[in-house]
Amino acid sequence: MTAGSNSISPIPVAPVGLSSRAQRFVEVDGIRVPRQDFRRHRDGWIERGIPVAEIDRAADFQDRWGGLALPPAPFYEGGPRILNAGCPKGSGAEGWSFPAGAGRVSMPYGFMIGPDGAFGIDAHRWTPLHAGTDGWVESLALAAHATRWARTVTRIRGRAVTSLDLGGYEPVPEVQGVTDTWWRGEDSLIALYRGEAVGLDAPQCLEAHVYEGLDEWGLHGG
Repeated sequence: MTAGSNSISPIPVAPVGLSSRAQRFVEVDGIRVPRQDFRRHRDGWIERGIPVAEIDRAADFQDRWGGLALPPAPFYEGGPRILNAGCPKGSGAEGWSFPAGAGRVSMPYGFMIGPDGAFGIDAHRWTPLHAGTDGWVESLALAAHATRWARTVTRIRGRAVTSLDLGGYEPVPEVQGVTDTWWRGEDSLIALYRGEAVGLDAPQCLEAHVYEGLDEWGLHGG
C-alpha cells in the first residue's frame, strides 16, 4: 500500500530484515490502516525550520511502518495503537525526534523515535528501549511466541527484578535491546522491562517476565 492510500490491507507485508518469527507475527496478527501522507505537511514543516533530513527520516519510518497496527505489548500499557510518524521536534543540542504513534491509553510519556533511530519513550527524560523499531517489533513477536509455548509465565515486579540471576543466559540479539532486553537460557526466556523505571525515575516500575518450560522451538522458533 502506498503512502496516502485510503484502503485497508488486512494482511500486511512485513518489512524486509525481520526474523521469520517477526515476519509471521506482522503478517498474521497485524493489519494495515490508512497512513498519513507526509507530502501535504512537508512545505509547512520546512517553513517552521524543521530540517529536511529530519522530515525525510520521519517519512522513511512512515514508508516502512506507518499504519501498522499490532497486538498490544505486554508492558507500557500495550505500546502504540498504530505505528505512525509525527512532526519532528528537537534542537541542535539534543537532536531531533519524532512520534512513533499514539498510545492506547493516557500515559505520562509518548513513544518516540530518537535522534539515532532508537525506539523509546519520552518521559522525564528520553529513554531508548530498542536500538530501532525493528527491535520493538521483534520484542512483541517474541513475547507472543513465548507466551504461546511456555509452560509457565511468571511476572516479577519492583526491586525483586534486580535479584534475577542471568548467569547462563545470553542476550537475544534480534530485539536490539538498550534499556529493555531479552535473555535466553537452556529452557527459558526472560524479558526485562526497565524503560518506565529509568524514564520516570520509578524503580517500582521495573518488571520482568520469565517464560519457563520451553523446548527448542519455543526458544528459537523463527
